[in-house]
Amino acid sequence: MISSIFSAFVGPRLVAQGLRDDVFAAARPYSDNKAGPLLLFDHGTGSQIDFDWSQPAPPPAKVGPGRPRLGVVSTEVTLLPRHWEWLAAQPAKASGTLRRLVEEAMAQEALDPRRRLTALGKILWAVAGNEPDFEDASRALYAGDRTRLAELSACWAGDLPGFVRSWV
Repeated sequence: MISSIFSAFVGPRLVAQGLRDDVFAAARPYSDNKAGPLLLFDHGTGSQIDFDWSQPAPPPAKVGPGRPRLGVVSTEVTLLPRHWEWLAAQPAKASGTLRRLVEEAMAQEALDPRRRLTALGKILWAVAGNEPDFEDASRALYAGDRTRLAELSACWAGDLPGFVRSWV
C-alpha cells in the first residue's frame, strides 16, 4: 500500500506526524540522538524507515517521461489482449481507466482494518515495547478489543496514549 502519512518518535514522544517531507524536516533536529533514538514510521505498512541523517533529505520520486509537473510518470504496463480489449471499450482512455481502478483499490486497501492493526502493531512494538502491560495491550490490539487497548495504553509515557487512540 502506498502511504503518504509518516510519524517520527523520540522515545515515547511523537515529534512529527504527517506528509513524508514535512515529517523528515520536523524530525531532522532530533537526529543527533541526544534526546534518544529517532524512529520514523510509514503508517501504511507500519515499517520503520532507516535514514542516514548526515545525508540531505531523501529525494522525491524519480521523474521520468510523462507529465512531471503534474506528477505523471510514464512506465510500461503489460496486459493480455483481452485486457486491452476491455480497456478500449471503456468510456475513459486506458490510462484514465487504469488510474481509476488503482485509486479504487488503494482506497479499499486503506480501509482494511487488519492492515491498519498490523501497521499499528509494528509501530507499537518498536516504540512501546517496554511500556507497562504492553503484551496485554498487544493481545487486545490483535483481538480487536479497542476498549481494552485504550485502557492498557492510557498509562504509557509521552504521546503514546494519544497516538494509540488516534488509530483505534
